[in-house]
Amino acid sequence: MSIVEAIILGVIQGLTEFLPISSSGHLRVVSAFLGWPDPGAAFTAVSQIGTELAVLLYFRKRIWLILSTWTRSLLDRELRSDMNARMGWYVIVGTIPIGVLGLALEEQIDSLFRDLRLIALTLIVFGVFLGMADLYMRKHRTLVDLTMGRGLVYGLFQTLALIPGVSRSGATITGGRLLGFKRADAAEYAFLLAMPAVFASGFYKLTDIGDNEYAGWTAALVGTAVAFVIGYVVIAWLMRFITTHSFMPFVYYRCALGLLILTLVSFNVIAPDGGEAGAETPPPSSQGEQNRDEGEGEDAGEGEDTGESRDEATPPPDSPSGEPSATSEAGTDPVTGWPIDPGTGLAQDPETGQYRDPDTGENVRIDPETGLPIDPYTGQPYDPQADTAAGQ
Repeated sequence: MSIVEAIILGVIQGLTEFLPISSSGHLRVVSAFLGWPDPGAAFTAVSQIGTELAVLLYFRKRIWLILSTWTRSLLDRELRSDMNARMGWYVIVGTIPIGVLGLALEEQIDSLFRDLRLIALTLIVFGVFLGMADLYMRKHRTLVDLTMGRGLVYGLFQTLALIPGVSRSGATITGGRLLGFKRADAAEYAFLLAMPAVFASGFYKLTDIGDNEYAGWTAALVGTAVAFVIGYVVIAWLMRFITTHSFMPFVYYRCALGLLILTLVSFNVIAPDGGEAGAETPPPSSQGEQNRDEGEGEDAGEGEDTGESRDEATPPPDSPSGEPSATSEAGTDPVTGWPIDPGTGLAQDPETGQYRDPDTGENVRIDPETGLPIDPYTGQPYDPQADTAAGQ
């Protein structure tokens, strides 16, 4: 992922995290619209750390009161009836459902749930639910009326956000509106409730950055920083907006976007596949195919001289560092087990078509004009076979 892509996706994350329109869904959709690979669940989770830092800054006084009062109430029985101490327990209880389901459904979150058709449907369906709850439910409760049971219901609604397109804030606000909470109160508790889950998910997914992921560390850090700045501005605006406006503009937007996605997928304008980051690799152009044919021709010539094909050739010696080279097993990347594509010199996942440079360990895209891989840091095409030959 280039720095420009990271900045754009960071802006999208910051703009959409607190609005009830799904930030993870927008990261997936915008990437598909622009012809980029899926940024991946890891980049999505890590960039959300930036927006949650914005919540921490915006509600810093309230959060400090909750943390300090709750901590002191563990020893001081008189403080246990204080609203801030109770809020600490409500946040803990409300976080349990998404923690359990998030770990149980991790594989589906990283793959099946990122299908654009599912995202489109959840945008529409849960947008309608939000609109109905906002318009027709009685709104008379404030945060003082929170109970352990209502906090748990909030938490159950938050688990719906595991599906991109639902929206974490949209799901929890919908739950709050169904329980009769006023808009500002429903939104404030939704933001407070999201913090433990988002921070935990983000730090947990840090281990996946750079490990067969399209987004590397530099891109993830840039996207997170941009999301923090944009997110703070958006949360300040939203808390003022909902004091005098309904959520209906967001409902209309969700439905329109969902219909647009379904239309584009139906006419094969964009591919619906979710799955691993970078799975949507454009096919090589005719020039790339010519390079592939030339490479195969060279392989055939070598086979006539030695009686061996490329796949049967003797593995190259270990690297000077003492570690086996990336292609120490003939025709196979030892890290992923993917076969080496003779036309590009890259390892290729036979299921998704994702390319990986064995020398750098980075997942890469193929430039449709040159048929060469694109450096994820510079955004420029390069020839890995020429680089390998130059280094020999």
